[in-house]
Amino acid sequence: QVQLVESGGGLVQAGGSLRLSCVASGHTFNIGWFRQAPGKDREFVAAITWSGLSTYYADSVKGRFTMSRDNPKNTVYLQMNSLKPEDTAVYYCAAWTGGIRWLSKDQNDYDCWGQGAQVTVSS
Repeated sequence: QVQLVESGGGLVQAGGSLRLSCVASGHTFNIGWFRQAPGKDREFVAAITWSGLSTYYADSVKGRFTMSRDNPKNTVYLQMNSLKPEDTAVYYCAAWTGGIRWLSKDQNDYDCWGQGAQVTVSS
C-alpha cells in the first residue's frame, strides 16, 4: 500500500499563504486534498490527475488555492493564498492507485490517505 505523508501546515494570519506538500511512497494516479474543520464533515478541496494537466477545485477555494505535482519526486503541492479563518482545518492528502480515471471529489474514489496536517488561520 502506498503511504502518504503531508507537511507544511502551520499557523498563519488571514490573507497569508501556506504551501502543503504530500509525498507518496509509490506510484499514484489521481491525488486529492480534503479538509476537516472541528465539528464538521471532511470536505473536498482540490484534485489533480497523474499527468498534472487537469485539476479540479471546490468553489470555496477556487482562485485562491493551486494544486500541482512533481512526479519524479512523487510529491504533490497545495499552494494556499489569501487564506481565511474558515480555511482552518486538518488537511488530508488522498490518492487513487488503481489506474487512470476521472477526477473526483468523492472520498470513496481514493484508496490511500495521509495522516493530515493542521492549518490554522487567525483573524
